[in-house]
Amino acid sequence: MTTTSGTAGERPPAALRIEALDQLLTERGLIDPKVMDDVITTYETSVGPLNGAKVVARAWTDPEYRRRLLDDGTAAIGELGFSGQQGEHIVVVENTANTHNVVVCTLCSRYPWPVLGLPPSWYKDPAYRARIVREPRTVLAEMGLDLPDDVRITVRDSTSEVRWLVLPQRQPGTEHLSEEELVPLVTRDAMVGVAKADAP
Repeated sequence: MTTTSGTAGERPPAALRIEALDQLLTERGLIDPKVMDDVITTYETSVGPLNGAKVVARAWTDPEYRRRLLDDGTAAIGELGFSGQQGEHIVVVENTANTHNVVVCTLCSRYPWPVLGLPPSWYKDPAYRARIVREPRTVLAEMGLDLPDDVRITVRDSTSEVRWLVLPQRQPGTEHLSEEELVPLVTRDAMVGVAKADAP
């Protein structure tokens, strides 16, 4: 599919279609604009990668919390107030110098929404879902993550029983940073395992 950006001032066709659909559904009483605004606000502020970044930053700075997180991810994440639909049965695995975890859902796109928000399009793409299992090192390299040959890669397949979250390695040179200062270094992709945490 080919898309064009259009000239300055023009709105993308998709935005116009969404606005028309929203107006039509509102006029027919099928949706309540306030409810829709609340849903959007929830996903912008209460559900998303920022929540996961807070979990990771806490684990990096609090060894006891890190232990609880690795023992029972759902409960430890709940301690920070993050829970709800698609947040059940979260298992946290830790990346180390010798082991790298990466997450996929081979059957659909199960994903821990309370800590990562909505899944990105590439996570749902059939090519990613098939290839990351067969050739993880190649796929990760294509996504910009080159791992040494001696690093063991483990692919974690999310299901209705288990949703995986990766605890990425803390970057060197961050020892002096506070928990709050570490949060911006933790990306969604690092918590899926297709990238490393950012350097300061």
